[in-house]
Amino acid sequence: MIHYFEGQLGHAFAIIAFVSSLLAAYAFFKGRNQDAKWTAFGAKIFYVHSFAILGIIGTLFYLITNHYFEYHYVFSHSSKILPVYYQISCFWEGQEGSFLLWMFWNAVLGIILINTNKFWKAPVMLIMSLTQVFLASMILGVVIFEVKLGSSPFMLLREVIDAPIFKTNPNFIPEDGNGLNPLLQNYWMVIHPPTLFLGFATTVIPFAYCIGGLIIGKNKEWIRPALPWAQFSAMILGVGILMGAYWAYETLNFGGYWNWDPVENAIYIPWLVLVAAIHVMIAYKKSGSALKLSMILVVASFILVLYATFLTRSGILGNSSVHSFTDLGLSGQLLIYLLVFITLSVFFITKRWREIPATKEETSTYSREFWIFMGASVLCLMAFQVLIYTSMPVYNQIANFFGFDLNLAPPTDIYDAYSLPQMILAIFLAILSGTGQFFWWKKMDRKKLKAELTTPFIISLVISGLVIVIAKITNPYYLILLVTCVYSITANAKIFIGVAKSNIKLSGGSITHIGVALMLVGILFSSGYSTILSTNYTSMVWSTEFPEEVNRDNLLLFINEPRQMKEYSMIYRGIRKETREDGYVDQNELTLTPDPLKVIKNGTDTLTLISPENSFFEVEYHTKEGKEFTLFPRVQINQAMDMIVYSPDIKRKLSADMYTHVRTFPDPDQEPDWSEPKEIKVEIGDQFFINDYVATLERMEPIAEIDGTPLNQEDVAVKAVIEVQGEYKNYLAEPIFVIRNREFVGRIDDQVDDLAFRISIQNILPQENAVLLAYQTTQKDWIIMEAVKKPWINLLWIGTFLLVIGFVVAIRRRYLEFVKMRDKGVEA
Repeated sequence: MIHYFEGQLGHAFAIIAFVSSLLAAYAFFKGRNQDAKWTAFGAKIFYVHSFAILGIIGTLFYLITNHYFEYHYVFSHSSKILPVYYQISCFWEGQEGSFLLWMFWNAVLGIILINTNKFWKAPVMLIMSLTQVFLASMILGVVIFEVKLGSSPFMLLREVIDAPIFKTNPNFIPEDGNGLNPLLQNYWMVIHPPTLFLGFATTVIPFAYCIGGLIIGKNKEWIRPALPWAQFSAMILGVGILMGAYWAYETLNFGGYWNWDPVENAIYIPWLVLVAAIHVMIAYKKSGSALKLSMILVVASFILVLYATFLTRSGILGNSSVHSFTDLGLSGQLLIYLLVFITLSVFFITKRWREIPATKEETSTYSREFWIFMGASVLCLMAFQVLIYTSMPVYNQIANFFGFDLNLAPPTDIYDAYSLPQMILAIFLAILSGTGQFFWWKKMDRKKLKAELTTPFIISLVISGLVIVIAKITNPYYLILLVTCVYSITANAKIFIGVAKSNIKLSGGSITHIGVALMLVGILFSSGYSTILSTNYTSMVWSTEFPEEVNRDNLLLFINEPRQMKEYSMIYRGIRKETREDGYVDQNELTLTPDPLKVIKNGTDTLTLISPENSFFEVEYHTKEGKEFTLFPRVQINQAMDMIVYSPDIKRKLSADMYTHVRTFPDPDQEPDWSEPKEIKVEIGDQFFINDYVATLERMEPIAEIDGTPLNQEDVAVKAVIEVQGEYKNYLAEPIFVIRNREFVGRIDDQVDDLAFRISIQNILPQENAVLLAYQTTQKDWIIMEAVKKPWINLLWIGTFLLVIGFVVAIRRRYLEFVKMRDKGVEA
C-alpha cells in the first residue's frame, strides 16, 4: 500500500516553510527601523517557518526509518539493512536533504538572533529570512507557469522514474532501496555534514549584520556584534573541513586527507577569506581603519559559500569531482540565488560607499594594521590562487554560452597547480603570524622589534636545525616552511606566556596561530615524507592493467603465508565479517539466513552483522621486538549501486601512522579455476596429502539428514570426517556420499577455502575397508595491499585541536565585550 498521506504532509510543510519565510522577510523589512509591531510579527512568522522545517525533517525521517520505498528519495538513499546511524546519513546524502540541513541550522541560528539582540533583530533577520526563501524554494517541487521550482524529497518513485513496471502496476513498491553510498558508510559522515552545514549557515550572520547595517545606515556599528559570529563561523567551518579531511583519510584509498578536489577547494576558499575578514574586522575595532575592506571581505566570504553551493550542486563539476552532486534541474535557481545576493551586496555597498569612513593616514610598517593587512592579503591570495583552477568548468560553461569552446581541463599535476603555490604562501603566512603578534601587543620600533624577535628566532633556528638533520630534509621549500612554522610556534608561545600571566582571555590569537603552524608541520611531514613500506622487490608484475606505481608499491599476500615488509612480518588471515556479538568472524564459519542481517556461526550460534556490505581483510603484523597488532582494511560492495569501495585501516602512533589498504582481491562472484580431480584410496586412520597439507581420514559417519532435510528410509548417506593440518590451525572437511532409492548416487563435496581445495567421496569400498576420495585444488586466497608510513601526521590533528581552543577563547572574549556594551544599552 502506498502511503500518500505522509508525503503530502511533508510537501505541505515545505509550502508553509516557503510562504512563511517570504512573510517573515517582508515583516522584518517593514520593521527594519525599529518598528516593534512589524518586528514582533516577523519573529512569530519565523517561528512558524522553523516549525514547518521541523515538520519537513520529521516527515522525511519517518519515511526513511519506516522504509517507504515508494518515495524516490527513500529508495535512492536508504535500505532495510542499514544501521540506524547510517539511516541518519541517508537524510543528507541527497541534495534535498542537504538543503534541509542548511535550512534547519539557519532556523536555529535565526531563533538565537531573535532572542539575543533587540536593536539588530529586524535588519539581520531580514537577510536571514531572505536566505531561507531561496533555500526553501530548492525543496518545493512545484510547477508555476511551466517553470519547475525546486526538487521535492516527497516525490513518488513512479513520478520520477519512467519504468515499465509502473505502467502495468502503478502501485508497485520495491522490496528494498539502493542503500547508502559505500563511501558515506563511515561514522564521520554522521557528524561531518551537520558540522559543515552549520559552518555554511553561520557565514550568513556576519553578512546579515553587514548588509543589515548598510540598510539602516549603521555603516560601522555592525562590526561589534558581527565579529564573534564571524569567529564562530570560521571555527565551525574549519572544523567541518578538517572532519571531511579525516573522513577521506579513514575512508578513501588515495592515501591522504586532501586531494585538491574541486569540492574540497570550494569550501576551503570562503574559509580563507572569512579568516582574512576576521583579522581586518579586529584591526578596525582597534584603530578604526579598513572598514570598507572589512565589508568587502565579509560579503565575499558569504558570496563564495553560495558560489561553492552552485559549483557542487549544479552538476557543473560532474566530470571533475567525485564529490559533487548531479544536476537536479536546480542550476538555474542556484545561479539566481547567487546573483541576487551579489546584486543586493553591490547595491547597498555602493549606496553607502561615500558615507563609510576611510583612514587617510599612511599605515606604518611598524604598526599592527600593516601586519594584519599583510596577513589578510596572503590569505586572500591563497584563496584566489585555488579559485582560478577550481573555476575552470565555469569558464567552459561561460564560453559555451557565448558560442565557443575553451575545453579547459583541471590540472593533472596537483603539486605544481595547488600544493607548491599554497606552500609558498603558507611560508609568508607563518612569518606574518609569528611577527605580527608582537606588533599587536606593543608599539614597536626597529630596536624593540629586534629585541623581541631575537629569542624566538634563535630558538626556532636551533630546533629546526635539529629536525632538518634528523629527518634529512633537503627540499628547499620544505626546509623553509619548517623553519618559518617553528618560528611561528616559538614567537606565539612567547606571546602566550606573556599574555597568560596577565589575562588568559587575551591569548586566543596566539593559541590559534600555534595551532595553524603545527597543522602546517603535520601536513609537511605526512605528505612530503610518507614512506612506502610495501615495496615490491620481487620484480613480479601483479597485473599488466595496473599502473607502474601500483605494481611497484604493493605486496601480494597469500592467505596464512608470512611475508616480510621492512621491519614487519605480515600474515593475511582471510576475510572477516563484523558482528555485534563476536566482533570480526571468519566468513567461512558463517552461513547466510533469509534475514540479510543474521548469520549462523558454525551451524549453532546466530549472530547479527553490523553491515552486510562490509568485509574486512585480517592482516597480522609482527615486529622484530615481538610486538603484534592486527589491522582490518575494508571492502564495501554495494550491488544495487554496482560499487566496490576499498577503505584503509590505520595503526596510530604518536610519531607516525601506518596506513594500510587493499588494492584488489579475487572476485567473490567468479568461480575459481579448479585443477583436474585427483583420486586417492585411503583407509580410516590413513594420512595423505592434499595441496601439500597433511590430511587424515578420521572416520566415516552415517547421517540421517542433509541440510536439515530428513532422508527417506530407502536412502543412505555417509559423511567422511577428514582433518587437515593447516599452517596455523586444523580444518575439518566433511564430504557426503548419498545413495537415493538404492540406485542414484549423489556426491556433496566440501570445500576448505583457506587451504584452496575441495574434496568428494567417489566411492565406498567395503570389501577393502577403504574409501575412494577425489580432490581438486585452486589458487589460494590472496590480496594485493599497500602500506604507507605517515610521519607526524598527529601534529595536524593536534594543531586542529589548538585551533579550536584558540577560536573558543577569542569568541568568548568578543562575545563578552558585546554583551557588556549591550547591557549598557549600546546595542548599535
